[in-house]
Amino acid sequence: MSDTWLDRWNERYSSDEFAYGIDPNDYLKEQLETLNPATILFPAEGEGRNAVFAAKLGWKVSAFDISEEGKNKALQLAKDNDVKIDYQVGELEALDFHTEQFDVIALIYAHFPADMKSFLHKVLDQYLRKGGLIIFEAFSKNHLEYVTKNEKVGGPKDIESLFSMDEIKADFPNYEVIELEEKEIELHEGLFHNGTGSVIRFTGRKL
Repeated sequence: MSDTWLDRWNERYSSDEFAYGIDPNDYLKEQLETLNPATILFPAEGEGRNAVFAAKLGWKVSAFDISEEGKNKALQLAKDNDVKIDYQVGELEALDFHTEQFDVIALIYAHFPADMKSFLHKVLDQYLRKGGLIIFEAFSKNHLEYVTKNEKVGGPKDIESLFSMDEIKADFPNYEVIELEEKEIELHEGLFHNGTGSVIRFTGRKL
């Protein structure tokens, strides 16, 4: 990934305040509270709000991001909550994960660069065991209209980095679809997710 991309996220995570707050994403919270704790991976986890929440529920948590600043905040948040998370920094292909390692992979606003997102989804699929779950929430292509009207809602401003339900079906073809929808929601997550937006929500079980 480019230095510009890395610098962007290090800058965002370098302040004392948490960019997206310290509370978990609502959709993730709703899904995890129905499951028995097992192994879970959080890609592009940033400052750790979702990983720490899962650890507090008893999950064995792994996470990664390209931002060292994000990792530092995440580990401090974990310490403050008296939990431990395994947090690696770097690009996915260079990290220490292995085939069928995880029971759940949670992709929560994991907006990878547009030219890499489908490739990275396919790499992540290899790390999920059969019968495991993908839990996904990210901005839809229609979100572009929302962020144009209100920048405070956050999210990419190029349509290629946003998602459609067809893209999710194509990236995860070997899954039983438990839930797949595009939905308008209200976001109140820290400094950078505030207002009405359009998201894709997906929960799928690997066949």
